Amino acid sequence: MKKLTGPFTQILPLTGMPQKGALQDEQLHIIPNGGALVEDGRILAVGDFEKLRRQNPDAGIEEITGPQVLLPGFIDCHTHICFGGNRAKDYAMRIAGKTYLEIAQSGGGIWDTVTQTRAATEAELTSWLVECANRHLAEGVTTIEVKSGYGLSLAEELKQLRAIKAASLKTKAKLVPTCLAAHMVPRDFAGSQGEYLEYVLNELLPVIKQENLAGRVDIFIEKSAFDAERAFAYLSDAKQMGFDITVHADQFTAGGSKVAVETGALSADHLEASGEAEIKLLANSNTVAVTLPGASLGLGMQYAPARKLLDAGACLAIASDWNPGSAPMGDLLMQVAVMSAAEKLTTAEVLAGLTYRAAAALKITNRGILAPGMFADMQAYPCADYREILYYQGKMKPVNVWTADFNDF
Repeated sequence: MKKLTGPFTQILPLTGMPQKGALQDEQLHIIPNGGALVEDGRILAVGDFEKLRRQNPDAGIEEITGPQVLLPGFIDCHTHICFGGNRAKDYAMRIAGKTYLEIAQSGGGIWDTVTQTRAATEAELTSWLVECANRHLAEGVTTIEVKSGYGLSLAEELKQLRAIKAASLKTKAKLVPTCLAAHMVPRDFAGSQGEYLEYVLNELLPVIKQENLAGRVDIFIEKSAFDAERAFAYLSDAKQMGFDITVHADQFTAGGSKVAVETGALSADHLEASGEAEIKLLANSNTVAVTLPGASLGLGMQYAPARKLLDAGACLAIASDWNPGSAPMGDLLMQVAVMSAAEKLTTAEVLAGLTYRAAAALKITNRGILAPGMFADMQAYPCADYREILYYQGKMKPVNVWTADFNDF
Protein backbone atom coordinates (compact mmCIF):
# COMPACT_ATOMS: atom_id res chain seq x y z
CA MET A 1 0.00 0.00 0.00
CA LYS A 2 1.18 3.50 -0.77
CA LYS A 3 1.93 5.75 2.19
CA LEU A 4 2.34 9.51 2.03
CA THR A 5 4.28 11.03 4.92
CA GLY A 6 4.21 14.77 5.61
CA PRO A 7 3.94 17.66 5.50
CA PHE A 8 7.55 18.41 6.40
CA THR A 9 8.59 22.01 6.85
CA GLN A 10 11.60 21.26 4.66
CA ILE A 11 12.82 18.23 2.72
CA LEU A 12 16.46 18.07 1.65
CA PRO A 13 16.58 15.19 -0.85
CA LEU A 14 20.28 15.80 -1.66
CA THR A 15 19.60 15.10 -5.31
CA GLY A 16 21.51 16.69 -8.18
CA MET A 17 24.65 17.27 -6.10
CA PRO A 18 28.18 16.63 -7.43
CA GLN A 19 30.04 13.55 -6.23
CA LYS A 20 33.36 15.31 -5.71
CA GLY A 21 34.70 18.62 -4.50
CA ALA A 22 33.53 21.56 -2.42
CA LEU A 23 29.84 22.36 -1.96
CA GLN A 24 27.97 25.51 -1.03
CA ASP A 25 24.71 25.51 0.90
CA GLU A 26 23.07 27.32 -2.02
CA GLN A 27 23.42 24.08 -3.99
CA LEU A 28 21.01 22.28 -1.66
CA HIS A 29 17.58 21.66 -3.14
CA ILE A 30 14.99 22.44 -0.46
CA ILE A 31 11.36 21.37 -0.80
CA PRO A 32 9.04 23.37 1.50
CA ASN A 33 5.87 21.77 2.86
CA GLY A 34 6.98 18.52 1.31
CA GLY A 35 5.92 14.89 1.43
CA ALA A 36 7.44 11.49 0.69
CA LEU A 37 5.36 8.87 -1.10
CA VAL A 38 6.53 5.32 -0.34
CA GLU A 39 5.44 1.84 -1.35
CA ASP A 40 7.04 -1.49 -0.32
CA GLY A 41 10.04 0.26 1.18
CA ARG A 42 10.81 2.26 -1.97
CA ILE A 43 10.34 5.95 -2.61
CA LEU A 44 7.81 6.67 -5.35
CA ALA A 45 7.96 10.47 -5.22
CA VAL A 46 9.20 13.40 -3.15
CA GLY A 47 7.58 16.80 -3.59
CA ASP A 48 4.86 19.17 -2.50
CA PHE A 49 2.72 17.37 0.08
CA GLU A 50 -0.68 18.68 -1.01
CA LYS A 51 0.04 17.99 -4.66
CA LEU A 52 1.12 14.41 -3.87
CA ARG A 53 -2.03 13.91 -1.79
CA ARG A 54 -4.27 15.07 -4.63
CA GLN A 55 -2.44 12.86 -7.12
CA ASN A 56 -2.58 9.78 -4.87
CA PRO A 57 -6.02 9.66 -3.22
CA ASP A 58 -5.54 5.96 -2.45
CA ALA A 59 -2.41 6.53 -0.34
CA GLY A 60 -2.51 6.19 3.43
CA ILE A 61 -1.44 9.35 5.23
CA GLU A 62 1.18 9.50 7.96
CA GLU A 63 0.63 13.02 9.20
CA ILE A 64 3.55 15.03 10.52
CA THR A 65 2.55 17.70 13.03
CA GLY A 66 4.84 20.52 14.06
CA PRO A 67 8.00 21.65 12.26
CA GLN A 68 10.23 18.86 10.98
CA VAL A 69 13.09 18.68 8.45
CA LEU A 70 13.42 15.46 6.43
CA LEU A 71 16.81 14.09 5.33
CA PRO A 72 18.07 10.81 3.93
CA GLY A 73 19.24 8.39 6.61
CA PHE A 74 22.90 8.78 7.47
CA ILE A 75 25.41 6.17 6.26
CA ASP A 76 28.28 5.39 8.64
CA CYS A 77 30.83 3.84 6.28
CA HIS A 78 33.49 2.94 8.89
CA THR A 79 32.84 1.29 12.27
CA HIS A 80 34.25 -1.48 14.47
CA ILE A 81 31.18 -2.11 16.63
CA CYS A 82 31.52 -5.91 16.76
CA PHE A 83 33.81 -6.32 19.77
CA GLY A 84 34.04 -7.58 23.33
CA GLY A 85 34.84 -5.60 26.48
CA ASN A 86 36.10 -2.03 26.60
CA ARG A 87 39.36 -0.09 26.80
CA ALA A 88 38.60 2.44 29.54
CA LYS A 89 42.06 1.73 30.97
CA ASP A 90 43.62 2.77 27.65
CA TYR A 91 41.68 6.02 27.65
CA ALA A 92 42.76 6.86 31.18
CA MET A 93 46.39 6.27 30.18
CA ARG A 94 45.97 8.35 27.03
CA ILE A 95 44.58 11.42 28.79
CA ALA A 96 47.35 11.03 31.36
CA GLY A 97 49.87 11.48 28.54
CA LYS A 98 50.79 8.00 27.32
CA THR A 99 51.20 7.53 23.56
CA TYR A 100 49.36 5.03 21.36
CA LEU A 101 52.52 2.90 21.13
CA GLU A 102 53.21 3.06 24.87
CA ILE A 103 49.67 1.90 25.62
CA ALA A 104 50.01 -1.00 23.20
CA GLN A 105 53.36 -2.01 24.69
CA SER A 106 51.85 -2.07 28.18
CA GLY A 107 49.22 -4.62 27.17
CA GLY A 108 46.53 -2.29 25.85
CA GLY A 109 45.66 -1.33 22.29
CA ILE A 110 44.14 -3.53 19.63
CA TRP A 111 45.46 -6.73 21.17
CA ASP A 112 43.58 -6.07 24.40
CA THR A 113 40.32 -5.94 22.44
CA VAL A 114 41.33 -9.06 20.52
CA THR A 115 41.70 -10.89 23.83
CA GLN A 116 38.32 -9.67 25.11
CA THR A 117 36.58 -10.40 21.79
CA ARG A 118 37.97 -13.91 21.66
CA ALA A 119 36.59 -14.48 25.17
CA ALA A 120 33.10 -13.44 24.08
CA THR A 121 30.62 -15.86 22.53
CA GLU A 122 29.10 -15.28 19.11
CA ALA A 123 25.75 -14.67 20.82
CA GLU A 124 27.30 -12.05 23.10
CA LEU A 125 28.92 -10.26 20.16
CA THR A 126 25.63 -10.36 18.27
CA SER A 127 23.71 -8.91 21.21
CA TRP A 128 26.16 -6.04 21.71
CA LEU A 129 26.26 -5.28 17.99
CA VAL A 130 22.46 -5.11 17.83
CA GLU A 131 22.47 -2.71 20.77
CA CYS A 132 25.03 -0.44 19.06
CA ALA A 133 23.23 -0.62 15.71
CA ASN A 134 19.89 0.25 17.26
CA ARG A 135 21.40 3.22 19.08
CA HIS A 136 22.90 4.42 15.83
CA LEU A 137 19.56 3.88 14.11
CA ALA A 138 17.70 5.94 16.71
CA GLU A 139 20.20 8.73 15.97
CA GLY A 140 19.43 8.66 12.24
CA VAL A 141 22.15 6.29 11.02
CA THR A 142 20.28 3.78 8.88
CA THR A 143 23.24 2.07 7.14
CA ILE A 144 26.30 0.91 9.10
CA GLU A 145 29.51 -0.66 7.87
CA VAL A 146 30.87 -3.13 10.47
CA LYS A 147 34.40 -4.55 10.47
CA SER A 148 35.85 -7.69 11.94
CA GLY A 149 39.51 -7.45 12.94
CA TYR A 150 39.35 -8.30 16.64
CA GLY A 151 39.53 -12.05 16.06
CA LEU A 152 42.75 -12.37 14.04
CA SER A 153 42.49 -16.13 13.55
CA LEU A 154 40.41 -18.29 11.26
CA ALA A 155 37.88 -19.31 13.90
CA GLU A 156 37.67 -15.94 15.64
CA GLU A 157 37.33 -13.83 12.50
CA LEU A 158 34.57 -16.15 11.31
CA LYS A 159 32.90 -15.80 14.72
CA GLN A 160 32.86 -12.03 14.34
CA LEU A 161 31.56 -12.09 10.79
CA ARG A 162 28.87 -14.63 11.67
CA ALA A 163 27.84 -12.39 14.56
CA ILE A 164 27.51 -9.47 12.13
CA LYS A 165 25.38 -11.61 9.83
CA ALA A 166 23.18 -12.71 12.74
CA ALA A 167 22.83 -9.12 13.96
CA SER A 168 21.68 -7.97 10.52
CA LEU A 169 18.54 -10.06 11.01
CA LYS A 170 17.78 -8.48 14.39
CA THR A 171 17.98 -4.77 13.57
CA LYS A 172 16.30 -2.54 11.02
CA ALA A 173 19.63 -0.83 10.40
CA LYS A 174 21.39 -2.02 7.25
CA LEU A 175 24.71 -3.68 8.14
CA VAL A 176 27.58 -3.89 5.64
CA PRO A 177 30.26 -6.40 6.79
CA THR A 178 33.97 -5.93 6.09
CA CYS A 179 36.80 -8.37 6.83
CA LEU A 180 39.63 -6.60 8.66
CA ALA A 181 41.63 -9.70 9.51
CA ALA A 182 44.64 -7.60 8.39
CA HIS A 183 44.31 -5.30 11.42
CA MET A 184 47.67 -6.36 12.85
CA VAL A 185 49.80 -9.51 13.01
CA PRO A 186 48.40 -11.41 15.99
CA ARG A 187 50.86 -11.94 18.79
CA ASP A 188 50.17 -15.67 18.82
CA PHE A 189 50.95 -16.10 15.10
CA ALA A 190 54.33 -17.72 14.52
CA GLY A 191 55.32 -15.95 11.34
CA SER A 192 55.99 -12.71 9.52
CA GLN A 193 53.65 -10.04 8.16
CA GLY A 194 53.75 -11.65 4.75
CA GLU A 195 53.10 -15.13 6.10
CA TYR A 196 50.11 -13.91 8.10
CA LEU A 197 48.60 -12.20 5.06
CA GLU A 198 49.09 -15.40 3.04
CA TYR A 199 47.28 -17.27 5.82
CA VAL A 200 44.35 -14.84 5.57
CA LEU A 201 44.26 -15.07 1.77
CA ASN A 202 44.51 -18.85 1.62
CA GLU A 203 42.60 -19.97 4.71
CA LEU A 204 40.12 -17.27 5.73
CA LEU A 205 38.96 -15.40 2.64
CA PRO A 206 37.81 -18.54 0.76
CA VAL A 207 35.55 -19.47 3.71
CA ILE A 208 34.18 -15.93 3.88
CA LYS A 209 33.42 -16.12 0.18
CA GLN A 210 31.81 -19.56 0.53
CA GLU A 211 29.57 -18.49 3.44
CA ASN A 212 28.87 -15.06 1.94
CA LEU A 213 29.95 -13.36 5.16
CA ALA A 214 31.51 -10.25 3.61
CA GLY A 215 32.16 -8.73 0.21
CA ARG A 216 34.77 -6.27 1.43
CA VAL A 217 38.36 -6.50 2.70
CA ASP A 218 40.30 -3.88 4.67
CA ILE A 219 43.90 -3.55 5.87
CA PHE A 220 45.67 -1.25 8.35
CA ILE A 221 48.77 0.25 6.74
CA GLU A 222 50.95 1.61 9.54
CA LYS A 223 54.26 0.97 11.28
CA SER A 224 52.45 -0.98 13.99
CA ALA A 225 50.50 -3.06 11.45
CA PHE A 226 51.38 -3.72 7.78
CA ASP A 227 53.77 -2.01 5.40
CA ALA A 228 52.72 -0.57 2.05
CA GLU A 229 54.44 -3.19 -0.12
CA ARG A 230 52.80 -6.18 1.56
CA ALA A 231 49.47 -4.37 1.75
CA PHE A 232 49.55 -3.69 -1.99
CA ALA A 233 50.07 -7.38 -2.74
CA TYR A 234 47.37 -8.44 -0.26
CA LEU A 235 44.77 -6.01 -1.59
CA SER A 236 45.55 -6.93 -5.18
CA ASP A 237 45.07 -10.62 -4.40
CA ALA A 238 41.84 -9.98 -2.47
CA LYS A 239 40.51 -7.91 -5.34
CA GLN A 240 41.39 -10.72 -7.74
CA MET A 241 39.29 -13.02 -5.54
CA GLY A 242 36.29 -10.75 -6.08
CA PHE A 243 36.36 -8.63 -2.92
CA ASP A 244 35.91 -4.89 -2.84
CA ILE A 245 38.80 -3.27 -1.00
CA THR A 246 39.32 -0.38 1.39
CA VAL A 247 42.28 0.84 3.44
CA HIS A 248 43.05 2.24 6.88
CA ALA A 249 45.39 4.90 5.50
CA ASP A 250 47.59 7.76 6.71
CA GLN A 251 46.47 7.66 10.34
CA PHE A 252 49.85 8.30 11.96
CA THR A 253 52.17 8.23 8.94
CA ALA A 254 51.51 8.78 5.23
CA GLY A 255 51.71 6.07 2.60
CA GLY A 256 48.48 4.14 2.89
CA SER A 257 46.46 6.46 0.67
CA LYS A 258 48.92 5.88 -2.18
CA VAL A 259 48.31 2.13 -1.90
CA ALA A 260 44.55 2.74 -1.82
CA VAL A 261 44.61 4.78 -5.01
CA GLU A 262 46.99 2.46 -6.83
CA THR A 263 44.92 -0.63 -6.02
CA GLY A 264 41.64 1.07 -6.90
CA ALA A 265 40.26 0.87 -3.37
CA LEU A 266 36.75 2.18 -2.80
CA SER A 267 38.01 4.35 0.03
CA ALA A 268 41.03 5.49 2.02
CA ASP A 269 40.00 6.01 5.64
CA HIS A 270 41.55 8.13 8.45
CA LEU A 271 43.96 10.46 6.56
CA GLU A 272 45.00 12.47 9.64
CA ALA A 273 48.63 12.34 8.41
CA SER A 274 47.85 13.09 4.76
CA GLY A 275 49.95 15.87 3.25
CA GLU A 276 49.73 17.82 0.02
CA ALA A 277 50.93 14.90 -2.11
CA GLU A 278 48.32 12.53 -0.64
CA ILE A 279 45.56 15.12 -0.96
CA LYS A 280 46.34 15.63 -4.65
CA LEU A 281 46.52 11.89 -5.25
CA LEU A 282 43.11 11.28 -3.66
CA ALA A 283 41.52 14.25 -5.41
CA ASN A 284 42.62 12.94 -8.80
CA SER A 285 41.27 9.43 -8.15
CA ASN A 286 37.92 7.70 -7.70
CA THR A 287 38.87 6.59 -4.18
CA VAL A 288 36.62 8.19 -1.54
CA ALA A 289 38.47 10.06 1.20
CA VAL A 290 36.86 9.03 4.51
CA THR A 291 37.58 11.20 7.53
CA LEU A 292 37.00 9.90 11.05
CA PRO A 293 36.59 12.76 13.53
CA GLY A 294 35.75 10.36 16.35
CA ALA A 295 39.29 8.99 16.26
CA SER A 296 40.77 12.49 16.33
CA LEU A 297 38.63 13.37 19.35
CA GLY A 298 39.42 10.09 21.11
CA LEU A 299 43.16 10.28 20.48
CA GLY A 300 43.47 14.03 21.01
CA MET A 301 45.08 14.54 17.61
CA GLN A 302 44.51 16.68 14.54
CA TYR A 303 41.59 16.13 12.19
CA ALA A 304 42.12 14.83 8.69
CA PRO A 305 42.52 17.77 6.27
CA ALA A 306 38.89 17.71 5.17
CA ARG A 307 38.81 21.31 3.91
CA LYS A 308 41.91 20.82 1.78
CA LEU A 309 40.61 17.52 0.40
CA LEU A 310 37.34 19.12 -0.71
CA ASP A 311 39.04 22.17 -2.19
CA ALA A 312 41.37 19.90 -4.15
CA GLY A 313 38.35 18.09 -5.61
CA ALA A 314 38.16 14.89 -3.57
CA CYS A 315 35.02 12.95 -2.73
CA LEU A 316 34.83 13.33 1.05
CA ALA A 317 32.80 11.06 3.34
CA ILE A 318 32.65 11.29 7.12
CA ALA A 319 32.29 8.28 9.42
CA SER A 320 32.41 7.59 13.16
CA ASP A 321 35.16 4.93 13.48
CA TRP A 322 33.12 3.73 16.48
CA ASN A 323 35.45 1.31 18.25
CA PRO A 324 36.41 0.45 21.84
CA GLY A 325 39.86 2.03 21.69
CA SER A 326 40.34 5.29 19.81
CA ALA A 327 36.70 6.23 19.12
CA PRO A 328 34.40 4.83 21.83
CA MET A 329 31.76 7.59 21.65
CA GLY A 330 30.04 6.60 18.43
CA ASP A 331 27.95 9.79 18.16
CA LEU A 332 28.33 10.52 14.46
CA LEU A 333 26.33 13.76 14.35
CA MET A 334 28.18 15.30 17.28
CA GLN A 335 31.53 14.36 15.77
CA VAL A 336 30.79 15.89 12.38
CA ALA A 337 29.34 19.04 13.93
CA VAL A 338 32.50 19.63 15.93
CA MET A 339 34.79 18.79 12.99
CA SER A 340 32.83 21.06 10.65
CA ALA A 341 33.55 24.02 12.94
CA ALA A 342 37.25 23.18 13.07
CA GLU A 343 37.66 22.39 9.37
CA LYS A 344 35.17 25.01 8.08
CA LEU A 345 32.90 22.62 6.24
CA THR A 346 29.58 23.85 4.88
CA THR A 347 26.35 22.18 5.93
CA ALA A 348 26.01 20.87 2.37
CA GLU A 349 29.47 19.25 2.56
CA VAL A 350 28.65 17.62 5.89
CA LEU A 351 25.29 16.26 4.74
CA ALA A 352 26.81 14.96 1.50
CA GLY A 353 29.60 13.30 3.47
CA LEU A 354 27.07 11.51 5.66
CA THR A 355 24.78 10.34 2.86
CA TYR A 356 25.39 9.90 -0.85
CA ARG A 357 29.17 10.34 -0.70
CA ALA A 358 29.37 7.82 2.15
CA ALA A 359 27.25 5.50 0.00
CA ALA A 360 29.95 5.70 -2.69
CA ALA A 361 32.54 4.50 -0.17
CA LEU A 362 30.44 1.35 0.27
CA LYS A 363 29.49 1.04 -3.42
CA ILE A 364 25.82 1.46 -2.52
CA THR A 365 23.61 2.97 -5.20
CA ASN A 366 20.13 2.61 -3.68
CA ARG A 367 20.50 4.76 -0.56
CA GLY A 368 21.81 8.19 0.34
CA ILE A 369 19.34 10.43 -1.47
CA LEU A 370 15.55 10.81 -1.44
CA ALA A 371 14.46 10.06 -5.00
CA PRO A 372 12.12 7.68 -6.85
CA GLY A 373 13.39 4.11 -6.78
CA MET A 374 15.62 4.58 -3.73
CA PHE A 375 15.05 2.70 -0.49
CA ALA A 376 12.99 4.75 1.95
CA ASP A 377 15.68 5.26 4.60
CA MET A 378 14.76 8.66 6.03
CA GLN A 379 15.05 10.72 9.21
CA ALA A 380 13.32 13.87 10.46
CA TYR A 381 14.57 16.51 12.89
CA PRO A 382 12.35 18.70 15.13
CA CYS A 383 13.13 22.06 13.56
CA ALA A 384 11.96 24.38 10.81
CA ASP A 385 15.40 25.17 9.36
CA TYR A 386 17.93 22.49 8.35
CA ARG A 387 20.78 24.69 9.61
CA GLU A 388 19.68 24.07 13.20
CA ILE A 389 20.77 20.43 12.99
CA LEU A 390 24.51 21.17 13.08
CA TYR A 391 24.01 24.34 15.10
CA TYR A 392 23.16 22.28 18.18
CA GLN A 393 26.35 20.24 17.72
CA GLY A 394 24.73 16.84 17.98
CA LYS A 395 22.31 17.55 20.82
CA MET A 396 19.35 17.67 18.43
CA LYS A 397 18.46 14.11 17.46
CA PRO A 398 15.87 12.90 14.94
CA VAL A 399 12.32 12.48 16.18
CA ASN A 400 11.41 10.06 13.40
CA VAL A 401 13.50 7.46 11.57
CA TRP A 402 12.19 5.26 8.75
CA THR A 403 13.89 2.30 7.07
CA ALA A 404 13.00 -0.03 4.25
CA ASP A 405 12.57 -2.84 6.84
CA PHE A 406 14.86 -5.35 5.19
CA ASN A 407 18.61 -5.76 4.70
CA ASP A 408 18.61 -5.84 0.91
CA PHE A 409 21.46 -4.34 -1.06
